Amino acid sequence: MTVFAGQGDARRSLSLLWRAEESDAADRPRATRGPKPALSVDAIVAAGIAVADAEGMAALSMRSVGERLGRTAMALYTYVPGKTELVDLMYDQALAELPTDYDLSAGWQSAVTSWATDTWEFSLRHPWVLQVSQARPVLGPHEYTAMETLLRVLYTTGLDSAALRRIVGVLFHFVRGAARTVAESREAATATGVTDEDWWRSRAGTLTEVVPDFAERFPLLVRLETEGASPPEEGAQGSYLEREARATFDAGLTVILDGIEAAVARQAARPPR
Repeated sequence: MTVFAGQGDARRSLSLLWRAEESDAADRPRATRGPKPALSVDAIVAAGIAVADAEGMAALSMRSVGERLGRTAMALYTYVPGKTELVDLMYDQALAELPTDYDLSAGWQSAVTSWATDTWEFSLRHPWVLQVSQARPVLGPHEYTAMETLLRVLYTTGLDSAALRRIVGVLFHFVRGAARTVAESREAATATGVTDEDWWRSRAGTLTEVVPDFAERFPLLVRLETEGASPPEEGAQGSYLEREARATFDAGLTVILDGIEAAVARQAARPPR
């Protein structure tokens, strides 16, 4: 399931995201006859995040959010025009959990590693954020803050903006892609009722029967699996696929950091203009 951001009215959506003056009226508490407290944009967004965290993006609707708040869906529309705007607000607000500053005393490599780990863990706490397409950004304050935080670290490398523009893209795509593998693994087990281990056990045995010459046809794949696989660490948590995804994440991040370091060295070696 992929959700595209920014489908609502541009001015209304951005005003809500940035809590501009145009949305002040909607944010103000409104008088009610009953004992229920007035709604607010923040309360609706928090309820939406809670629904998505607990039940997934597919369960998100104005009705489900209203039920969590003890209100009807219609009561929410005064504050948030619809589900598309709500998703934008939820995505941006969730990003507020991310740290906005990293210690650079141990160097930019350590800071980038901390940033990547924090972003990975954030994505797995809120796996629905991975379903919000990056093709059209939300353009909210916390989304920009997340970008600014990473750039604050990367500019200490001394690389020029042209190089950093691509490096930022690589890092964001890498972390989101790695986290998506784990999120989809968890979702698959829940949706199908079959664990990764059981799925692979049934398929692997059948594949050997159906393709008895598999090793001869794909010798390098067999070599990779036999020589490259490592036993799980004692006390390792999660499914095999999750452990593999985490190991791949750590290895991939090391490769990216080495690449950035190489880019720094190449730039330093270039003669001045």
